[in-house]
Amino acid sequence: MISLQRLVGGGDIFFDLLEQSADEAHESVRIFVRHLSSPDPAGLDQFAAVRRKEKRITEEINQRLTQTFVTPLEREDIDALAQALYKVPKTLEKFAERFLISPPNLPRAGFQRQAELLQQSMETLQAMVRELRSSPDLAKIKDQNQKLQYLEGQADNLMVERLKDLYNAPHDAISVVALKDLYDLLEKVIDRCRDAGNIIVQIVLKNS
Repeated sequence: MISLQRLVGGGDIFFDLLEQSADEAHESVRIFVRHLSSPDPAGLDQFAAVRRKEKRITEEINQRLTQTFVTPLEREDIDALAQALYKVPKTLEKFAERFLISPPNLPRAGFQRQAELLQQSMETLQAMVRELRSSPDLAKIKDQNQKLQYLEGQADNLMVERLKDLYNAPHDAISVVALKDLYDLLEKVIDRCRDAGNIIVQIVLKNS
């Protein structure tokens, strides 16, 4: 027999798990920044470890969603936010794998600005996730989300600059393919932060 406590209790656990998920996503960004400065095959284990932790958190969220009758937020929103957060370390792990096998003569300093934008995006998103449990002010959440939109726009503009350089500078064909792939992956990570921010705004709108 399913207990009433199991059906309606434990609302805080969803906020706990979402915050843990945001923390792991942030950790993957910190690992990524270190990896840029000193690429090391052993570093892939760090990315994989964070991605596995993130996956376990996502699976626990899904399991609890099926076992809990009353949730503090709409279950579809909880699931959507968890999935968006999970994609951050998953995509960064892909970047790290391809970064290590890329040609050694790539202009790797070109990733630095994208890394800065990603760090700012992740820090903003982490703060937004932490606001959820305390019925946040809609105006504040919108301001934070506007910052995410701005950072994502900056990343888009940077991507255009990087592509212009690829198409006009004297890079060899292999380097062009490798760099475009890596730039695309980093842009996707920043997009995932933006997507998660949009989900949080919708959550706050529904509950304001």
